[in-house]
Amino acid sequence: MTLDLSLYALIDPEHSGGRALPDLARQVGEGGATLVQLRDKKGTTREMIERARELAAALAPLDVPLLVNDRVDVALAAEADGVHIGQDDMPAADARLLLGRTAIIGLSIKTIAQAQEAPLEALDYVAIGGVYTTTSKDNTSAPIGLDGLRQIVGTIRLRAPEMPICAIAGINESNAADVIAAGADGVAVISALSLERDPMAAAEALRVVIDAALAKRK
Repeated sequence: MTLDLSLYALIDPEHSGGRALPDLARQVGEGGATLVQLRDKKGTTREMIERARELAAALAPLDVPLLVNDRVDVALAAEADGVHIGQDDMPAADARLLLGRTAIIGLSIKTIAQAQEAPLEALDYVAIGGVYTTTSKDNTSAPIGLDGLRQIVGTIRLRAPEMPICAIAGINESNAADVIAAGADGVAVISALSLERDPMAAAEALRVVIDAALAKRK
């Protein structure tokens, strides 16, 4: 399955605008999301597996891959396409061992030091951030801004020039082009889609901005 980070939609039951998660996933997928992640910080393991299976079923007709945040066991049980892990989660090499060579595995990176030490050989992409201030995540770290994003992108590119990179936190239609211009291959968003009145239309509008910014970089 081809990995496309252009519009990476994070689906979180705490930030779903009251919508059923499968419906929300379908709407953002039909609007142009290229990758979807289940981000569930409060659900039980059983609930997370059920939600992941429901999202996978909703996305299958659209050929949009589903990843699970943090939980390799949930991704494995739900037969998701992969997992996104943080710095304190299961090491990427162990996640690869469990999920296999074809799984998509991404890692969060917030600092240059983390970019220098990341096990890129075990990863399919990295997510850099938080770029801007966000209300969708409990984050005590100061935003890295566009300058911080450029520096971390540069560090990754020196090690792995072709590594797919997305940026996360506080990104929306108004600033996505700046993020792409700073070196990201795509954006990961929650509120910019899930909390909009029409998530499908929001995804379509965001894709127009992203695709235009990516075209300018070529």
